[in-house]
Amino acid sequence: MIIIDAHLDLAWNALQWNRNLELPVQEIRQLEKGMPEPGREMGTVALPELRQANMVLCFATLLARSTGTMEPDLDYLSPAQAYAIAQGQLAYYHALSRRGEARLITHPAVLEEHISEWGKWEKGKAKKPQPPIGIVISMESADPIAEPEQLTEWWASGLRIIGPAHYGPGRYAGGTGSEDGLTHAGKKLIKEMRHLDIILDMTHLSDRAFWEAMDLYNGPLIASHNNCRALVPHQRQYSDEQIQAIINCDGVIGAAFDNWMIGPGWVRGATNNKPVIMDQVVDHIDHICQLAGNSHHAAIGSDLDGGFGREQSPSDLDTIADLQKIPGLLKKRGYKETDIDAIMHGNWLRTLRKAWAGE
Repeated sequence: MIIIDAHLDLAWNALQWNRNLELPVQEIRQLEKGMPEPGREMGTVALPELRQANMVLCFATLLARSTGTMEPDLDYLSPAQAYAIAQGQLAYYHALSRRGEARLITHPAVLEEHISEWGKWEKGKAKKPQPPIGIVISMESADPIAEPEQLTEWWASGLRIIGPAHYGPGRYAGGTGSEDGLTHAGKKLIKEMRHLDIILDMTHLSDRAFWEAMDLYNGPLIASHNNCRALVPHQRQYSDEQIQAIINCDGVIGAAFDNWMIGPGWVRGATNNKPVIMDQVVDHIDHICQLAGNSHHAAIGSDLDGGFGREQSPSDLDTIADLQKIPGLLKKRGYKETDIDAIMHGNWLRTLRKAWAGE
């Protein structure tokens, strides 16, 4: 089963946490022995494990904020700093591409050639090496964009998806933990995104910003890594009404593998949490499918190693290669092969093809 994952912070891990993602996960864990920060020694994502997962493609992020909160490795005091950090992360993806470790997917012809190459490899694995992993560049928090008019520059460098917010009040939109709406600049940004056919990622938008964005944007939209508020009550998840609005726009929602977003009552850092398992992730996938009445709008957006590791991931997941367990869990619930294909990769492919149809 080939997989598309809609949210991986690869460059952030490589640069802000200084992880050599060309090494296997186990080697990275050994190199981090004794590091006190949460998530260290516990990583789950590296390029060898992505290959084991049959990860044909992922949406890989640029992540830097400028809200003034001074959070290490994440939040910077000026937009110029956030811009520089995100540009460095962008350069990392281009470096992986030059090394043959990844392929940047920016246009429909490149996408179709990439999928075709993987299909041919799947039919005769022993005859040639596995193709590189496809990367669609996404931005989580639009803070690094100096002003909306700069978006053309970012698009030319390969950026194809933007989530305007992250945590707190961003420069363009209110994010998780706030109830701010879109700023004046945020409204201009969303209009410019539509002009360039850049996909809008609704993840992390506050409720107010969510509905304001819905009113302004009539292009392709997703929620790359978002679970269901009906199962885990928290503003970070989306309500059934919000999920239905995304479905009505033919959008897709990627299930996240962060424990506090999966199991109700799970508390970050607590020692007495009830174990979370991947079948509970399938609860969120199934909830979206039940709301939609079909499997066309649920997918994977794992967010694995998004500032956490195994300590905050399902207990039956060691590395990202274990995403291959999800098809079996879906099959046990009666999902057909065509539905499983859609959830594991097909829905994200449809989204990209639809978004880029005019290019």
